[in-house]
Amino acid sequence: MAGNPFTSHPKEVGESYGEHFGHAAWFGVRMIGGGIACLIHAVFPFLCVGTGSGTMDRVHSKLHGRTEKANWERHPII
Repeated sequence: MAGNPFTSHPKEVGESYGEHFGHAAWFGVRMIGGGIACLIHAVFPFLCVGTGSGTMDRVHSKLHGRTEKANWERHPII
């Protein structure tokens, strides 16, 4: 019998469903906002000059920090 699809992946990354929902929503909103800024910049190159790249940097930093934490918790040295 398969596990609960709503909790299997969050459990794999060391989070509850609520924690995973919050993190995924944070990423989704930031990426949508950054994408809109990139589209605005495409039409008006003088607007949103660093918004898209700054958003990607923040999203990458947060994602990288989360994956390192999850790996450490799943595979401790001791």
